[in-house]
Amino acid sequence: MASDPMGSQLRRILSIFFSLSIILPLSSPSPTMHNNNWAVLVCTSRFWFNYRHMANTLSLYRTVKRLGIPDERIILMLADDMACNARNNYPAQVFNNENHQLNLYGDNVEVDYRGYEVTVENFLRVLTGRHEASVPRSKRLLSDEGSHILLYMTGHGGNEFLKFQDTEELQSHDLADAVKQMKEKNRFKELLIMVDTCQAATLFSQLQSPGVVTIGSSMKGENSYSHHLDPDVGVSVVDRFTFYTLVFFERLDMYSNASLNSLFTSYDPTLLMSTAYYRTDLYERPLNMVPVTNFFGSVMKTIPTDSAYPGFLVVHASEYATISAETETARVVLEDEADHSKTYDQSEKGLQHILDEWLKLLEGKLGVKDPEVLVAYGLGSMVLLLTISTWLSS
Repeated sequence: MASDPMGSQLRRILSIFFSLSIILPLSSPSPTMHNNNWAVLVCTSRFWFNYRHMANTLSLYRTVKRLGIPDERIILMLADDMACNARNNYPAQVFNNENHQLNLYGDNVEVDYRGYEVTVENFLRVLTGRHEASVPRSKRLLSDEGSHILLYMTGHGGNEFLKFQDTEELQSHDLADAVKQMKEKNRFKELLIMVDTCQAATLFSQLQSPGVVTIGSSMKGENSYSHHLDPDVGVSVVDRFTFYTLVFFERLDMYSNASLNSLFTSYDPTLLMSTAYYRTDLYERPLNMVPVTNFFGSVMKTIPTDSAYPGFLVVHASEYATISAETETARVVLEDEADHSKTYDQSEKGLQHILDEWLKLLEGKLGVKDPEVLVAYGLGSMVLLLTISTWLSS
């Protein structure tokens, strides 16, 4: 009986492949990569005397945009429009400092939920993605399992609640349930919740979902205070916790390596007149290893240029020439039967050589314990088997 070296090698590869199929399911899947950032910024207060809450939210909006998060990945919710209030001595403008050097309500402010649209129901729908079919994409949090989300809320609160519009409340268990749904639906990889309100820390008491880190402006029984009054506007224009958050970020740019721990420890209780509380028991990574830009900045690596890449057309033309040459070569080979037979013989020898080399490599890698290496070689074996089966059936 004639020997069949190709068949024997195929049987050996199949036996190795089945060995890999037993080993690979035991390996844990690789973690999802962090690939995008989102921000949900919420002002829950109405009425002119709550001017500072809108200024707080617009200040964070300006900060995350400056650090690279685009408008299409920011959900901005403002319960009132202070810029158009009849009491505003600076129509169409909002300031967070009495020096009036920075108009927060200037160009390119995209408000997604305004006025009476800012409700507990709509807020929870944004987090969980349970929208009516008519809600446009611009009002949806289109995050995924690779997203880092910043959730910032400011307004009036108390023990385990945050008031919306002075008519309803978001309870701590409502927030915890929404975050749990988000986690189960793979709507985030990591979530940072930042709250500037009285007794803010109590809003986090029911959270149980992994991957969540929180910080609040005050502990249970403590108030959250405004920073200063603007005599021209007539009311306070920013809260202390948000003011010192802005002081921290104004020193940074989108390439900064400042850690989340440096932000959390920057709050001075004597300046805040309250105790900033942060909860990290649900968060796996050490805070000193997490850049603040993981939540407040952009994850995209971009290099701005003044003009199109000049080498693109040259590369494109060379690729087209290569494809044309390969096509022409294939046509000539198909037309010449003698050359076709010769090419077939050479490909058979080439395949025999590839099988020999891959078999040696695969048998050596079976002793490797790294699951990623085994996965790589297992997938390579599958591709090789498919190639061989296609070649044999032709």
